[in-house]
Amino acid sequence: MFGSIGGPELLVIFVVALLIFGPRRLAELGRSLGRGLAEFRRAASDLRETIDSEVARSEPARPRDRALPEPPAKDQQRAGADDAETRDERR
Repeated sequence: MFGSIGGPELLVIFVVALLIFGPRRLAELGRSLGRGLAEFRRAASDLRETIDSEVARSEPARPRDRALPEPPAKDQQRAGADDAETRDERR
């Protein structure tokens, strides 16, 4: 039903706004709109930073002194080697 707004449509909207508000008032409205948009972006950025810091704070700390798993005993290593040799023989 409604398509995207192109160049001619924007020009008509600008001319109508200029006729309704006048050049001074239109400039003031543009400045106000720009300030409001900047404030909105700033608030959104602050909210994003707050959420990120809260999520990072709520995550459990990773243990740094975690012991490495012990290597398998020699008997287990030999059993694994025997299994591999048996498997090769079957082929």
